[in-house]
Amino acid sequence: MSTIEKPLLEVSDLVVAYGTRREPTPVLHGVSLQVGAGECLGLVGESGSGKSTLGKAVLGLVPVASGTITFDGRDITHAKGRDRRELAADIQVVFQDPYGSLDPLMTVGDILAEPLATAGTGRAEAKAAVGEMLDRVRLPKNVLDRYPREFSGGQRQRIAIARALVRRPRLIICDEPVSALDLTTQATILELLIELQRDSGVSYLFVSHDLGVVRRVCHRVAVMYRGDLVETGDGEQITNDPQHAYSRRLLMASPVADPVLQAERREAWLALRAEQAA
Repeated sequence: MSTIEKPLLEVSDLVVAYGTRREPTPVLHGVSLQVGAGECLGLVGESGSGKSTLGKAVLGLVPVASGTITFDGRDITHAKGRDRRELAADIQVVFQDPYGSLDPLMTVGDILAEPLATAGTGRAEAKAAVGEMLDRVRLPKNVLDRYPREFSGGQRQRIAIARALVRRPRLIICDEPVSALDLTTQATILELLIELQRDSGVSYLFVSHDLGVVRRVCHRVAVMYRGDLVETGDGEQITNDPQHAYSRRLLMASPVADPVLQAERREAWLALRAEQAA
């Protein structure tokens, strides 16, 4: 595992198990990783690999059996109540389904202002902050009185990103933020995330099943397989020359626009499967 001198987020020997105390089912098996300030770490793996569970553990949405989660030097492994609410100023999340994560009964203006109202921000300051966020995610001011159902998937994800950023957090958990979108919309949202990170210095823990997506936005990549971290390294290295067999499988499964390259990858993937089965 590559180390960062002063990580913003550090996960050490993290174990998460579902089920009962008598019959727990381990989901994460002692996972360790770090995210630096202003860095995007891609956490990639197939469904069931444990990547989303790790993100939920950081957010305090699932209990931790053992190990530690440290944010800016502070142990937040079992933070609850007031401590967890205070962390919301620094740690936010963008979910996979933007429609499911936005209250359909609230206007866009209310959705964006709610986190600020919870923090005790004054109305004038909140109004200015909401207007700034709309500009940054390239949405017009006339969306404020409209409801989530009136927007496309890409527009709803822009709203969700604006809500995550409105309190100026230091870390955002991006949980498959573009997987529900078409390829063209995916590209525009990824470019927006890159631009927002460059302008604000926010860190991302970017959860995805697609190495092709991760390649575009992440500085480093951590590959998860069945609850274990099997490879961590520079984004270019992992996406161009992965060393672990599972990482190579993910790369071969990643869609590309070039049909010749796609065919070559499929042949290599079939050859790898045959080699592993032998």
